[in-house]
Amino acid sequence: MILVVSYPGEEHTDAVCERLAAAGEAVHRLDLSDFPGRCPVAFDWPGQAPPSLRLLGGPPIDLAAVDAVWWRRVRAFEIDPAVGPADRRQFAHSETEQAVLGMLDSIAAPWINPRGADDAAHRKPLQWTQAAAVGLTLPPTCVTTSPDAARAFCAAQRGAGVVFKPFLASIEDWRETRLVEEEDLARLDLVRLAPVIFQRCIRGVDLRVTMIGDAIFAAEIDARDSDYPVDMRMVIGQAKMRAVQLPAALAERLRALMRRLGLVYGAIDLKQDARGDYYFLEVNPAGQWLFVETRTGLPITQAHADALHRLAAGRRRRRLHSTQSSSPGRNDATSRRTGALAQRRSAGRG
Repeated sequence: MILVVSYPGEEHTDAVCERLAAAGEAVHRLDLSDFPGRCPVAFDWPGQAPPSLRLLGGPPIDLAAVDAVWWRRVRAFEIDPAVGPADRRQFAHSETEQAVLGMLDSIAAPWINPRGADDAAHRKPLQWTQAAAVGLTLPPTCVTTSPDAARAFCAAQRGAGVVFKPFLASIEDWRETRLVEEEDLARLDLVRLAPVIFQRCIRGVDLRVTMIGDAIFAAEIDARDSDYPVDMRMVIGQAKMRAVQLPAALAERLRALMRRLGLVYGAIDLKQDARGDYYFLEVNPAGQWLFVETRTGLPITQAHADALHRLAAGRRRRRLHSTQSSSPGRNDATSRRTGALAQRRSAGRG
């Protein structure tokens, strides 16, 4: 079985699960927001025997039989408001997190992406540090809560221009990348309230590079003639898009970055300027790809399904081998064959 930790209606998850089901894979989908109220759970550790991990909100499943896990765009645990004051709800949330995530982390199967690596890799400062370490070029960047530091950075980049953007672009609190304008310079004192990313503006084309293992699917997104070239996400329908081949050296650096971050899947954003130089912006461990696939024909959904299928099949082969190796019948037969061979060799020497 392949366990998919996501939520209903996530279109990328739906598309991959359809491919897996068509290939005959058993898939169980798990929505973390079902816990603790809508999906009861029971975990049993009977002495030294393997644990029994069961989900009771529907047909019970044994998570010890999971062959691969896909962790994608999970929703938060939902605590019953009847629990009471905020501190009690926080306690219930913490207890649920300890139980459910501990349960998931105990699954001895390969993940896309490993949960801990996925969580850490969402943090841009870590991405930038590791990207520089593998030889990728970043635009000059400053993260600060100091108005003076922000003014100094903007002044140093005045010829090229500066953009500012948030660390996370959640559905509930989404903000686009924006150019620093004069009115923004007048409000820089506000950065003292929370860290802000300031970055030199790289003018050119965007590249969305979708990576699944060693496979790379690269698309050029040209929003230069659109209504908002600063952030292609705002004008994706206006932008020109085509599949491209990355230089071999750049592709290898991106693979090295993914290995350093411990990621199997990632959607990487690059910029290419007029001189042809590439700049690394970020990697999204749960980034979207259907908008690229639709416009370019790149087979990203199938590649994702194939990657999960390969992981699950490999896990099943290892489990079967382990079972056969530990089978008493197999061991007895092996012992008999070995003994018979020894007797024949002894008879030959005699």
